[in-house]
Amino acid sequence: MKPANAIELHDLRCGYDGRVILDIPRLVVPAGEFVGVIGPNGSGKTTLARAVSGVIAPYSGRVLLDGVDVARLSFRARARALAVVNQSVEAVNMPLEDYVLLGRLPRRPATRFFETAREVAIARENMLLTGTRASGDTPLDRLSGGERQLAAIARALTQEAGILLLDEPTAHLDIAHQVRILDLVRRLNRERGITVVLIIHDLNLAGAYCDRLVLLDNGTPRVCGTPREVLTRSHVESVYRARVAILPGPFPERPLVVPLPGGDF
Repeated sequence: MKPANAIELHDLRCGYDGRVILDIPRLVVPAGEFVGVIGPNGSGKTTLARAVSGVIAPYSGRVLLDGVDVARLSFRARARALAVVNQSVEAVNMPLEDYVLLGRLPRRPATRFFETAREVAIARENMLLTGTRASGDTPLDRLSGGERQLAAIARALTQEAGILLLDEPTAHLDIAHQVRILDLVRRLNRERGITVVLIIHDLNLAGAYCDRLVLLDNGTPRVCGTPREVLTRSHVESVYRARVAILPGPFPERPLVVPLPGGDF
């Protein structure tokens, strides 16, 4: 039986070169939830992603994936539990299908070097889901940024991990690609029960897609809750140090944040 919580952070302090960037007493992501992590530049969002994925070790505290301390998991075991999509995908000269098949490596015996027919079928199913199947033979360096992001999601899904961590997957993309990617992520969350942690700058996209938001302020969660609870004028202005208006959106629980020009905060 899987634990009720996909991710747990307990008394977590971490950073770089001895400097503490992230200080989180406790943060829990229940299994199957769609959580957005927001905050200004330098608030610790990417450091949080690196700590959760085991890229950096904490100075103190613990990170649990499905109830197991990340520090006790091998690289392959972490990759079976958690799939990561970064904000940019290197434009290498590799066919898209081969890139997606790399997602099977954590689940392949170390003594086997070639993919099976089942692994190819899994990869192609996820390419079809992400709309990249027709580009299977196309090298990544010939694809647009949005297409490469969709390929990265297809590869992450091919890992068959229960947790999907996305670090700014819509950065530098036009609104059509942003909506396409986030629609897909929400569909995966709803239909496959995948736990999603989305790190994102755009407050309105965060509010539109996420069930719960975590607002980081100097490496510490300022507030956690629904978009309506988090995206208030007082919270946003105090953390971002910018004047905003909060307007009702198309959905009552998902307000819109509008920056106001002019004047010092």
